[in-house]
Amino acid sequence: MSGTAFAADLPSRMAPPVYAPPPLPVFTWTGAYFGINAGYAFDADTRINTVGVSGTATGVATGVRPGAFKTTADGFTGGGQIGYNLQLPGFGGGFGGPGSGIVVGVEADAAYTDLSRGTSVSLNGFNSNYRSGLDYLGTVRGRVGYAFNQFLIYGTGGFAYGGVNNRANFYSTNGALTYSGHNDDMATGYAYGGGVEYALPTSSFLNFFKSSAVTLKAEYLHYDLGKTNVSVPATGANATTGGYNVRFKNEGDIVRAGLNYKFGSF
Repeated sequence: MSGTAFAADLPSRMAPPVYAPPPLPVFTWTGAYFGINAGYAFDADTRINTVGVSGTATGVATGVRPGAFKTTADGFTGGGQIGYNLQLPGFGGGFGGPGSGIVVGVEADAAYTDLSRGTSVSLNGFNSNYRSGLDYLGTVRGRVGYAFNQFLIYGTGGFAYGGVNNRANFYSTNGALTYSGHNDDMATGYAYGGGVEYALPTSSFLNFFKSSAVTLKAEYLHYDLGKTNVSVPATGANATTGGYNVRFKNEGDIVRAGLNYKFGSF
């Protein structure tokens, strides 16, 4: 009995258990989100066409009004977005490791846009002033992408609308305003583009919520709101008659960054 008791007091010869770290959390893109965005808006080589109407306006034909030319403009844009993503289980999940797969969603956004341009053309002493701008831009778009756990790359496209303002003023050689017209309205069209999005670590200084549901994105969009025809009738100064029709093309690009907060996380 004493020998048995002594053996029980001996140290164990079994190896200590191997420490197994807990599995890394897998991020899911499924869920609703909202956020803010800001960036740079620009249009390049936007064409403006002027034609004479009413039979007596021959300024384009006689070389005192420009028939067609191109302009450029740029400015700031900033706004917000809301949306919903659904990560499809079992579709492409084997490529890219755990948490990877196809992501589909829908997003709506609206933004203030400081995009305006003014152009003055002088031909044979006759000044022609044109101004156009985009006051705001909104879209409702679908998104399709592929997630590599916390990293998402996607394409997007859908409906677009915006507040456009276009105007034209034509002057005589003595500086009198002889023809004038403008149009301020909401135009509709489409937008498309793509981007990348990343779920920020909780230790990131940009993650002010200290939550695994904060994502940062960079995005490019091209929008096309069609063409606007502006009637430019005579003002009556200097006994002018007839009129002009000016066509503005409302098209441009946006490059922006955004910050989202997603409901639901690992």
